[in-house]
Amino acid sequence: MTDQTPILRDYELLDRYTRTQGRVFLTGTQAIVRIALDQARRDRRAGLNTRGFISGYRGSPVGGIDLEVTKNRKLVTEAGVDFVPAVNEELGATQIIGTQQVETDPDRTVDGVFGLWYGKGPGVDRAGDALKHGNAYGSSPHGGVLVVAGDDHGYVSSSMSHQSDVAFMSFFMPTINPANVAEFLTFAEWGYALSRFSGMWVGFKAISETVESGMSFELPEDRAFVLPEFEAPEGGLHYRWPDLPGPQIEARLEHKKAAVLAFARANPIDRTEWGYRNARFGIVTTGKSHLDVLEALRLLGIDKARAAEIGIDLYKVGMVWPLEHEGALAFAQGKQELLVVEEKRGIIESQLKEYFYDYPGRKPERMVGKRDENGDRLIPWTQELGAVMLARHIADRLERNFPELDLVARAANVVPASAPINVPGATRTPYFCSGCPHNTSTKVPEGSQALAGIGCHFMASWMNRNTTSLIQMGGEGVNWVSRSKYNGNRHVFQNLGDGTYYHSGSLALRQAIAAGTNITYKILFNDAVAMTGGQDVDGPISVPAIAQSVAAEGAKKVVIVSDKPEAFRKSDLPAGVEIEHRRELDRVQRELREIPGTTVLIYQQTCAAEKRRLRKRGKMEDPKKFAVINPLVCEGCGDCSVESNCLSVEPLETEFGRKRKINLNTCNKDFTCVNGFCPSFVTVEGATLKKGAAGADAAQLGALAAKLPEPVVPDLSTPWDILVTGVGGTGVVTVGQLIVMAANLEQKGASVLDFMGFAQKFGPVLSYIRMARTEAEVNQVKIEPSSANALIGCDLVVSSSPKASMTYRKGETRAVINTAVMPTGDLVQNRDADLNSGARLEAIRGTVDAASLQTLDANALSEALLGDSVFANVMILGAAWQAGLVPLGLESLMRAIELNGVKPELNKAAFTWGRVVVVDCAAVERIAAMPVTQVQTLDEQIARRAAFLTDYQNTGWAKRYTDAVDKIRAAETAATGAPGTLTDAAMKGLFKVMSYKDEYEVARLHTRTGFYESLGARFDGAFTVKHHMAPPFFPARPDARGRPCKREFGSWMQGGLKTLAKLKSLRGTPLDPFGHTAERRMERGMITDYRALLDRLAAGLTAENRDEAARIAGMVMDVRGYGPVKEQAAAKVRAETEAALQASAF
Repeated sequence: MTDQTPILRDYELLDRYTRTQGRVFLTGTQAIVRIALDQARRDRRAGLNTRGFISGYRGSPVGGIDLEVTKNRKLVTEAGVDFVPAVNEELGATQIIGTQQVETDPDRTVDGVFGLWYGKGPGVDRAGDALKHGNAYGSSPHGGVLVVAGDDHGYVSSSMSHQSDVAFMSFFMPTINPANVAEFLTFAEWGYALSRFSGMWVGFKAISETVESGMSFELPEDRAFVLPEFEAPEGGLHYRWPDLPGPQIEARLEHKKAAVLAFARANPIDRTEWGYRNARFGIVTTGKSHLDVLEALRLLGIDKARAAEIGIDLYKVGMVWPLEHEGALAFAQGKQELLVVEEKRGIIESQLKEYFYDYPGRKPERMVGKRDENGDRLIPWTQELGAVMLARHIADRLERNFPELDLVARAANVVPASAPINVPGATRTPYFCSGCPHNTSTKVPEGSQALAGIGCHFMASWMNRNTTSLIQMGGEGVNWVSRSKYNGNRHVFQNLGDGTYYHSGSLALRQAIAAGTNITYKILFNDAVAMTGGQDVDGPISVPAIAQSVAAEGAKKVVIVSDKPEAFRKSDLPAGVEIEHRRELDRVQRELREIPGTTVLIYQQTCAAEKRRLRKRGKMEDPKKFAVINPLVCEGCGDCSVESNCLSVEPLETEFGRKRKINLNTCNKDFTCVNGFCPSFVTVEGATLKKGAAGADAAQLGALAAKLPEPVVPDLSTPWDILVTGVGGTGVVTVGQLIVMAANLEQKGASVLDFMGFAQKFGPVLSYIRMARTEAEVNQVKIEPSSANALIGCDLVVSSSPKASMTYRKGETRAVINTAVMPTGDLVQNRDADLNSGARLEAIRGTVDAASLQTLDANALSEALLGDSVFANVMILGAAWQAGLVPLGLESLMRAIELNGVKPELNKAAFTWGRVVVVDCAAVERIAAMPVTQVQTLDEQIARRAAFLTDYQNTGWAKRYTDAVDKIRAAETAATGAPGTLTDAAMKGLFKVMSYKDEYEVARLHTRTGFYESLGARFDGAFTVKHHMAPPFFPARPDARGRPCKREFGSWMQGGLKTLAKLKSLRGTPLDPFGHTAERRMERGMITDYRALLDRLAAGLTAENRDEAARIAGMVMDVRGYGPVKEQAAAKVRAETEAALQASAF
C-alpha cells in the first residue's frame, strides 16, 4: 500500500521565501537568496531601517543565484534587498565595500546595508585584493557582509578544485562551513551577527554538494545572540574614515579576531554532538564531512547509544577559522585520540595541533587526520570524502584504540562489492546544443589551430576541431603572447565568449595588441551567458560597441560574421569593419590568419538555448518552418552532421541501413543541416507539429488508470536512496525536484543532489535522492557506492555508465529504464558509432534486481501519446512509482507536478501513462500505434530488394540482381553448407550499387513512395514543401569546401520531380542527359566492379575464409552520399578493398 500521510495542501512555491515557520523545500541556490530575505525580516523586527545588497559573478556551483533573484525580483526588492550583478568578481566585491561605507555617510537614507557577495572559487582568487581590503577596513555596525564562496571540491564543473578557506585565512577573514542547506540559514544568521559585532567580513563556504542540492526541512527559529563584554580599541572595530593606510589597520585586525573568538564563545556555532564525558575517542568534523562521518558510523552500526558504550564522541566545527579553541580544548579533555575529518587541506587539524603544542594541561595522546601518528597519509586531501571511505578509516582507528571491537572486517563489507559497468561503445559527454552557434563558430580552417577558453565553446576541445589548451578566465590568448615568440610566431585563433570579453577578456585582447601578437580573437557573441543558464551579460554590450572598442585598441582588422548580416548598418561601425554571412566563415578566417598582428572576428548568432527560452515565452518569433529528411533518399553519409554538428540530426535505423532523421522536438531551427550535400532535405513552411495520437484521449487514459492496482512502496524504516539518471537539457532534473517536493508536502525528510557540470549541454546528469521519515535521518546528500535502492533511468547510456552503476547494489537495486536511443556527441562525429544499447541493458540487468526490472521506450511513447518527447522523464517517474520504487503518495506527487507549473495537465497525463505501461504495456503501445519490428528471413529480404529494384527500373533489372545473389548463395552453400554472412553482405552490397540514386531515383523516392503524404500526417496547416538541392546544369558558386552550393526550390519543384520520375527509362541510355556525368559513369562502373568482386570471392571461398569474404563484400556499404561526398567515399573504399584483397587468399 502507498503511504497515506496527510500533505501540506496549502503549500505554494513562494513559501520557500515567505514562510517564517513550518516546513519548506529549498535548494542551495534558493537558500542563499533567502539568507538576504531573512536578514531583512530580522532587521525590520528589530526596528532597523536597513537594506540588503547582493552582488557577485555567476559560476558553478553558484551559477544560478542571479537567475533566482531575477526570477523573484519583485519579491526581493519589496523585501528590502537590492541586486546589482557585477561585471566581474572583484568589482562585485568592491560594490560590497561601498555598502559598508554607507553608515559613515551623513546623507544616508538607511540605518545600514548588509552585503552578500557570491562567486565560485576562482572568483575568490580574482577578487582577492578587493575582499582583503574590504575585510581589513571592516563592516558597519548595522551592515555586515557574507562572502559566499562556491567551492567545487570534486572538479564537477571547474578547471581547478578550490578550497577558499585557505584564501579567506590569508585575508584574515573568519570562515563558516555549513553542512547542508538547512544550515545555510542558521549559519548565515550567525554570520551576519558576527560581522556586525566584530567588524569583520565573514567567509561562507558553499560547496557543490550543498549549493547544488535541495532539502526539505523545518525552518529554524530566530536565534537571540549574546553580545559579549569586549574592550574594543580606540575608534572601535568597524569601518571609519579617515583611515589612511598604515599599521593601525593590521593591528585592528588582531582586535577583530579577538572579537570574533569572544562572540563565538558567547554564541557557540561549534558543538559537541553527544557530550559523553567518558569518551576516549573523539572525532572532529566540519561541514559536509560531518554528515559523511555520521553516515559512516551508521554503516558501522554505531548510533548514539552504541557510541556511548564504546566511548566515542563528535565535535562539529562551524567556524573553521579562527578555531574557537576553548570549546575545542574542552572537547579534547580526556580523549585518548582525536581524529580530525575535513575535506581538502587540514585547516582545523593544523590549528588544533598549534593550540596543543605548548598546552600545559592534559592533551590527547594522538591527534591524527591528514596524517597518522607515523606521518603516513591517512585522510586524503586530494579528493572528495565519502561515508564508505571514512567508515574504513574510522574502523581502523577505533580498533587501534579499542582492540576488542571487530570493526575493520565490518567496514570492508559495509556495502557489497559491485564492479562498475563499463560497456564499449559511444559515451555521453556534454555537447553543443542543437543549433548552437558554436557548432559553426568554433570551426577553424584546415591547417589552423584554436585555443580554448572559458565558456560553452570549451567543448570544442573534445571535438575534431584542433582546439587545445586552457587558461584562466580573462587570460585567453595572453599565453600565446609569450609562446609564439618561441614557435616561429605562428598564428592562432583564440575563442572568447562575449560574457568573458565583458568580464575581463578585453584586457587580454589589449595585451595581445600591445605585444603585436600574431593571433585572431574570435569573439563569440551569443546574446546570453549560456553556460550558467542563459543570463544576460551584465552590461550594455553589443556587436557595434565591441567593434568600436577593438578597432580603437588597434586591431589590425575587424570582421563581423553573422547568420543575419543584414541586421547591421555600416554607419554604426568603425571604418574598415567588414560584415559577412556565416557561410563565408572559412574564407574570412583564411584571410585573417594571413594578416600579421592581432585581428578580431566577431561571430554573432543568438544562443540556441536562449532562442528556445524566448520562443517559449513568446518573446521571439518561432518560425513555422521545419527541416525533414526523406529517409529513402538519405544515404546515411553523415554530411549533414559534418555541416551542422547537431545532436538533433539523429540516426534512424531502417531495413536499408542507418539513415538520418531530424528530431523536431529538440531542433532549434538553425537549419545548417540542410547544407549537407544531399537532396533528401525538404523544409516544411507554414506548418505546426501535430500533437499526440488520435486515440490517446483523457477519457481513455482515465479508464485505464481506474483499473490500476495501488503500488506497494517502501515504508522508510531505513533511509531510501534513489538514483535518477538522464540527459542534460531534457528536464531530467525536474524528476528529482518533483520527488523531493512531494516528500516535503508529506513532511518527510528528503534531499536531492544534482550532478550536472556541463550537463545542461546534453551531458550526463545524476540526481541523488535520499529519503527518510525525518530530516535527521538523512545524512550526506550523495548516494554511496553499492547503496542505491532504486534506479530511475531516464537514459540508457548514463544508467550504464561507471559513475552511475557504482551506486547499484548487486541483485537488489530495483530499476525502471528508458530504452530510447538518445544521440550522443559520438554519433554526431562518427556516423557509424554504436551505443551498444543491447549490451548496456544486459549489463544493467546483470547488476540490479533483474526480476523487477521494468523497461519502456518513454521517448517514443510520450511523443506518440502526448506529442512531445519532453514528457518522457515524467512518464518514467510514473512507471517507477507504479513499480513501487518511490515511497510517496499519489496525491503529493500530483500536487508537486501542479506546483512545478510547467504544462501540469500534460505532465500528470505523462505520469499516468507511465503507471499504465507497467501494468499493461501492450494496451499503451496499441493506443500509441507503436511500430512492430519484425525480423525478415533471407528470402524475404531478397524479395523486398527485388521489388524495390523493379520500381527503380524494371523487372529485368531486378532479375539481374536476384540471379547474382542466387549465384553467391549457391557458392556459399557449396563451400560451407548453408548461406550465411557472405550472402547477407552480397545481398545488401549489390542492392546498394544497383539502386544508385541518380536524378530519376531521387525524384521517384520523393514523389512515389508516400513521402509527401507522410508530411501531412506529421504537420497541420496549409504548408508548403521546399526542396534543397544542387542539381547538375544549375550554375552555383562553390561553398567553403569547394562544392556547389545547394539551392532552395519552391513547391513547383514537386511537379518537376514527378515528371522526372516518369523518365527513369532513359537511365543509362544515350538519351540520358545525366548519364554522361563523371558521377553516373562511376556508379555504373561500380556495378560491374562489384559483380566481378563477388565472382572472385565465390571462386576462392572456403568455410575458413567466409567471414573474410563477407567483410570484403561489405566494404561497399561505406560508399555513401552524393556528388563529391560519394566520390571521395568511393575512392577510399576502392583502395581499402584492393588492399584487403591483396592481404587475403582471394
